[in-house]
Amino acid sequence: MTEQSAEQGRDALVIGVDYGTLSGRAVVVRVRDGAELGSAEYAYPHAVMDRTLTASADEPLPPDWALQVPADYVDVLRNAVPEALRAAGADPADVIGIGTDFTACTMIPTLADGTPLNELEQYADRPHAYVKLWKHHAAQPHADRINELARERGEAWLPRYGGLISSEWQFAKALQVLEEDREIYDAMDRWVEAADWIVWQLGGSYVRDASTVGYKGIYQDGAHPGADFLGALNPDFATFVSDKLDAPIAPLGARAGRLTAEAAAWTGLTEGIAVAVGNVDAHVTLPAANAVEPGQMVLIMGTSTCHVVNSENLHEVPGMCGVVDGGVITGLYGYEAGQSGVGDIFAWFVSTGVPPAYVAQAEAAGQSIHAYLTDLAAAQPIGGHGLVALDWHSGNRSVLVDHELSGLTLGQTLTTRPEDIYRALLESTAFGTKTIVDTFAASGVPITELVVAGGLLRNRFLMQMYADVTGLPLSTIVSEQGPALGSAIHAAVAAGAYPDVRAAAAVMGGRVAGAYTPEEEATAAYGELYAEYAALHDYFGRGGNDVMRRLKKIRRRALGSAAAEGGAVAPDLEPQGDLV
Repeated sequence: MTEQSAEQGRDALVIGVDYGTLSGRAVVVRVRDGAELGSAEYAYPHAVMDRTLTASADEPLPPDWALQVPADYVDVLRNAVPEALRAAGADPADVIGIGTDFTACTMIPTLADGTPLNELEQYADRPHAYVKLWKHHAAQPHADRINELARERGEAWLPRYGGLISSEWQFAKALQVLEEDREIYDAMDRWVEAADWIVWQLGGSYVRDASTVGYKGIYQDGAHPGADFLGALNPDFATFVSDKLDAPIAPLGARAGRLTAEAAAWTGLTEGIAVAVGNVDAHVTLPAANAVEPGQMVLIMGTSTCHVVNSENLHEVPGMCGVVDGGVITGLYGYEAGQSGVGDIFAWFVSTGVPPAYVAQAEAAGQSIHAYLTDLAAAQPIGGHGLVALDWHSGNRSVLVDHELSGLTLGQTLTTRPEDIYRALLESTAFGTKTIVDTFAASGVPITELVVAGGLLRNRFLMQMYADVTGLPLSTIVSEQGPALGSAIHAAVAAGAYPDVRAAAAVMGGRVAGAYTPEEEATAAYGELYAEYAALHDYFGRGGNDVMRRLKKIRRRALGSAAAEGGAVAPDLEPQGDLV
């Protein structure tokens, strides 16, 4: 508590800022009990640039690109933080710290002082000068080379990531910059995780957080891959770590710096308050749900799903995104897995596969189209649609780690209805989670409870489905702003209000334990469908048939030719309705 607020008997406050894919959210939280007093959201003006580089000229982008503008992140501080304070009726003098979290792996090329390269006039029209968002998958060929070389050399760090490095991560994206725009690579003094860049802007000091370094930066046992390994990928990549990446690493919950005068002016907060070390949006959600103990797997379910669980022991889990000592909670090994598409898949189907008559009926019933389709799907018996789907519309993150895979729906007939497909897609994501849970259990990391956070927990039918499919009790986070609350918890620790994150989570976090329990008959019925899912999963995902990869190559070739000839490409499609 600040001296002023202590003297006046007021409660100390902290602020958490959650940077998502399309917007940033700020929440004002009371330190003594975790009460959320006010919040605000600010949408990024440039959103996600995945078709054209709209920030400068309308330059077309190749397939699988996803870029953002770093100035949009600062605008969140200028807008959402002051608005959250107003909504809370809070005195900024009572705020003792601020914490942030980010989507990961989201990378920014900067100068030595942190200036993003896209803000330099000479690079404003260069795509590689912009933020590469987490779902930028155009570095897949570079990730493939990293994986192949690591397997050939028997690199000890590779099994810590389930045997495969993702195209989303730091090294693959950096290698893409080197080999596709050498001028930008040479101009880049630092290759900065966005989670650390925003903390740098707030606190004036550049430190890397232990979470993204370990999970996204191939940092194990105190080191990144060596210069000999990197040089074997490309001789000019040998010094990448020392030249572009190295910086001090700080533990989670530590203070990265103190709020600068400039950042105080942006936010309306008091200069000098604690700025917590950056973190990953999924990882900060565990303390927000008070679900930090071994066996509690937290699912942050939105456009994608991230699965995070702690364990006292180190194991190698096929297809996991990573295991890091202290990566989530000090003293425990934090494991991460994920599904690249979940809510995005439901939104895609609603945008492309629902007849106007259904939309009209939903409107007449006063429902979103998602809620309307869910009600229709829920009326069916398990297996009544005769379908099984693969949830790979955005590739497969775990356990196959292959973004060249694509979606599939099998069993359609002329009597198949939209609600049939919708339910099959819902089920496919539950089956994807079961695949992850079973893989962890088989590898020595048993899962005893699912804890769900994120917007999709509002869909009660979907939650019961996940409990039934996995056969596990499913709990739900209390907060509607899990990552922002988790960041606020870290801010409280950084400000010295609690000794560590575990202690703060016990007071400030919360969940509804066992909100959904599996029904034995439903679990058995879903087991029959899951067996079909597993067969398709292995056939298309483990080399039985590489048709999905071949189709991706054909698509890239066709679109590349069309772009070269000035032809049109398919327009973007906006999701329809709320994902509930």
